[in-house]
Amino acid sequence: MTVLTHEFVNAREAESPLDIVPVAGRIGAEIRGVALSGDLDDLTLAAIRAALVRHKVIFFGNQTALDDARQEAFAERFGKPIAHPTVPVVPGSKYLLELDSKEGYAASSWHTDVTFVDAYPEASILRAINIPEAGGDTLWANGVTAYQELPESLKTLVDGLWAVHTNLYDYAGTFGADRKQIEQHQRVFASTVYETEHPVVRVHPESGERALLVGHFVKSFVGLNAADSQRLFGILQDHITKPENTVRWRWQPGDVAIWDNRATQHRAIADFGLQRRTLRRATVAGEVPIAIDGSRSRVIKPEPADLLAAAE
Repeated sequence: MTVLTHEFVNAREAESPLDIVPVAGRIGAEIRGVALSGDLDDLTLAAIRAALVRHKVIFFGNQTALDDARQEAFAERFGKPIAHPTVPVVPGSKYLLELDSKEGYAASSWHTDVTFVDAYPEASILRAINIPEAGGDTLWANGVTAYQELPESLKTLVDGLWAVHTNLYDYAGTFGADRKQIEQHQRVFASTVYETEHPVVRVHPESGERALLVGHFVKSFVGLNAADSQRLFGILQDHITKPENTVRWRWQPGDVAIWDNRATQHRAIADFGLQRRTLRRATVAGEVPIAIDGSRSRVIKPEPADLLAAAE
């Protein structure tokens, strides 16, 4: 068993100007006393970004002043917001994606957002609007500590391994969806089919940390057949999502969570039945991942010619 050294402990930052309270031992921290807006000063914004890289997911309570416009203004201050490549935005907004239980949506499977494209998002900013009286929490997992804890033999295997990620995955098998939901998924989410090869171990562009990059968009591992891919996928996912690597957040209306999409996976817990659960997400553009050997992720589908033809 690997023992994590002090540098991996999710400790309070003495140097930060923010009031940061760690939530779990390896991932997650609450930042208190900050009102998110598009008018944050440079020092506060830099401290928030530093906390995000360190803690992987950060939480802000009682952000009740945020509406759609203010959430987008904060996202524009934080980075470069982008819309989802296939799912329509909230009417009247520029970038916001709605996660609403009335549509039968609950991302109750471990994933990293939009990894089926090459330059997938660096961060997501999720705002709680309607929250069930009980249930509907979200979990996040730390891909960095998961990698650090791998046995050396597994590290040797994954350090040079690549995986194919796609948005055309087994939606029924992943979420237990009915036929109507499957048809909706294929019509909207998979309206354009994307496939991208990513390194299984990504080097973080800011911290230099190595993180496991897997999640439910993985179709297969390059060079392995479907059966071996499935077995290896289960092994790696088990390492990432073990309880010691996770944090769980109990939402309240007005809460905001920001996570580093380059180093984490997350999962909503679909235990709220017919209760209403509504959140809205702004997504910040990322860069193409780099593997340990310096090579970059590569697009398989759609090819540039396909995108050009679709636009004509």
